[in-house]
Amino acid sequence: MKISLLACVFGVLVSLTGCAGYQLGGQKPAHLTNVTKLAIPTFENQTLEPRLGSLVTNAIIKQIQNSGGYEIVSLADAEAVLDGKVINVDRSQFRSDRRNVLRTSQLLMTLRTEYVIKDAGSGNTIHRGRTSADSYTILDSNVQNSEAQALEDAAQRLAANVAADITEGW
Repeated sequence: MKISLLACVFGVLVSLTGCAGYQLGGQKPAHLTNVTKLAIPTFENQTLEPRLGSLVTNAIIKQIQNSGGYEIVSLADAEAVLDGKVINVDRSQFRSDRRNVLRTSQLLMTLRTEYVIKDAGSGNTIHRGRTSADSYTILDSNVQNSEAQALEDAAQRLAANVAADITEGW
């Protein structure tokens, strides 16, 4: 009886020590560990696409909120500010029509952005980043709608890249 009790206690102790190095919650990059409240003003849009700055900003805010690494607050309450700009949107032919190689049937859209995280009090740069994201669209009779959906998809992918860069420290 004592041997089986001793074996159970030993088994519990061994299983608990296996998780000794783990922590609950996210593991932020070392230079961002002191930042808990982040303000994200609307990204500057340097492209000719309307509303692209606000589309990217909203996607980034949602992605950071989902990751849980930072509390998104106003500029007055922030410890740091994430400023960014949408640099450009590239369109290139991904696939051509089988009967006419000059006619595009599928389009590759690449969205590029730069961002910087600055300390809210001093204005010193804490982190600088640059990322891009791709999206594919099949061109149909409504080209504008297809491109708008592809840009929204690219903005979501770009937001995931930005959130991973500033919330994951490994």
